[in-house]
Amino acid sequence: MAEENKLPAGKLPPEALKRSVLSYVGARRPEVLIGPGVGEDASVIRWPEGKYLVFSSDPIVGADSGAGKLLVRINSNDIASKGGDPAYLAVTLILPPRFGEEGARRIMSEIDEECKAQGIAVAGGHTEFNDRYDRPVIMGALIGTADKVMRATDISEGDMLIVTKHIGIEGMSILALDRPELLEPFMTPEEIAEIVSWADMTSVLAESRAVRQYAKFMHDPTEGGFLGGLDEISQLCGRSAELWRDALPVHPLTKRAAERLGFDPLKLIASGSLLAVVPADKAEEAQASLKAAGFDSVVAGRMGGPLTEKLPEPAEELWRLLKMGKE
Repeated sequence: MAEENKLPAGKLPPEALKRSVLSYVGARRPEVLIGPGVGEDASVIRWPEGKYLVFSSDPIVGADSGAGKLLVRINSNDIASKGGDPAYLAVTLILPPRFGEEGARRIMSEIDEECKAQGIAVAGGHTEFNDRYDRPVIMGALIGTADKVMRATDISEGDMLIVTKHIGIEGMSILALDRPELLEPFMTPEEIAEIVSWADMTSVLAESRAVRQYAKFMHDPTEGGFLGGLDEISQLCGRSAELWRDALPVHPLTKRAAERLGFDPLKLIASGSLLAVVPADKAEEAQASLKAAGFDSVVAGRMGGPLTEKLPEPAEELWRLLKMGKE
């Protein structure tokens, strides 16, 4: 950031706020009766009759490039995993003064672009510059609508576990972007570029829409990877899970990286792959629906009887890999 763009701590002046923040409101939704504006303390939304409210809140701390898109996606994935459609986002930006108005505009433009792609309205929020922070803190609070309630307690013995796309999408894309030199000894520049492009696959909204009518429960595995996400489902429903490891979709490039760098791809942060628990007699229909929507999927296991032992704490491989060779 250029030093001349630095602003004093505090809020943006009203005209700058209108120009660089409030002009980025995502998708236009007619039920948002009062949206973000100078002097508006809260938004007003006409709630659709017969819908359930689904709520998620997640921050992005320290990230810069692409932080706006990532903020929308991590919150949207949580809504999608509950069978909901993300609809209304409130954004809190706390930025270092050196970011200036241009920094706020850049983050909001990323949020605006991703919200438009997903049909989400930016319904409100807060923007300030704070000299206590050297890196941006961005908070999202996202509300969605759903037609039914998904409870882990509805999972039964014999229900099947469906996995979409392939495992380790987000972790591999971060690794290729942040530490490409770790991959260069055994991958071509084109292969590394392909892995970087997987960052565009981290949303699970579209496949959740394809499978939610069949699913009892869905989950977006993040830190701890696929195995961490599966353990979380088991803990929530109190049932063991029988995993068919040979069926799991691990991309050849991920397998190669795992073998050469010595990590377990099933413990690599896995946003982008949706886990769906469906009744056995609906698994085939669920997979057909996913295929029609353009998504690969596999049946990778089944839910078992009552959980009788404590599951291990989730282990995340990515942070160790990012530090490799720097210690």
